[in-house]
Amino acid sequence: MGNIRQTNIKNIAFRLIDNHGDVFTTDFEQNKVLVSQYTTIESKVIRNRVAGYVTRKVAHPKKI
Repeated sequence: MGNIRQTNIKNIAFRLIDNHGDVFTTDFEQNKVLVSQYTTIESKVIRNRVAGYVTRKVAHPKKI
């Protein structure tokens, strides 16, 4: 079974990938910094979840 992400996490991640997709990598630590830079998310938990989802989508772009 896979993880079920909240819709707001997915929406933020997809917007970031659409607007700034070329700067994100498969490195979670670097993506955390980039998510903080490109958004106004103040919560560490939400930032980490968005960065993790972005990392997963960058690493496996065609996976459904």
